[in-house]
Amino acid sequence: MTDKTAETRKLVPDNQRIELTAKLFGSNFPLRLEPVIYTVASKMAPAYQGGFWQFWHYANGAFLMTPDDDRLFSASSMNGWQGELSAHALGFVACLTAFSHLSFSGDGTFPRECARQYHLLRQHLFCQDQAAAILAAID
Repeated sequence: MTDKTAETRKLVPDNQRIELTAKLFGSNFPLRLEPVIYTVASKMAPAYQGGFWQFWHYANGAFLMTPDDDRLFSASSMNGWQGELSAHALGFVACLTAFSHLSFSGDGTFPRECARQYHLLRQHLFCQDQAAAILAAID
């Protein structure tokens, strides 16, 4: 995986994960967002059976979670797209899908933050090696 925006993306250290997610999403992260991301990943890629995820924070404020895995996953999305995704690309799709879905979950700061995160993260989509597959999976 070569992320052409790697210089703008930083791996969130384990001891800062709770602080960052609380700042961005409050208690909605563990109660709403995180479960949706995991569910999207497991529905898209049946071979994904859980595991540790890396948290990434981009210079523009975008948040990304990716499975800590080196495999390629056979995946399909709700729009009928089928193909292979790296773990990084699967995380990208799962996060964008979750952000989009939850941005319509009512009024308040959490849906607005999800909409904001969708657009911030999407700015980095076209710098990804699997940009075409990610875009096809979320379109």
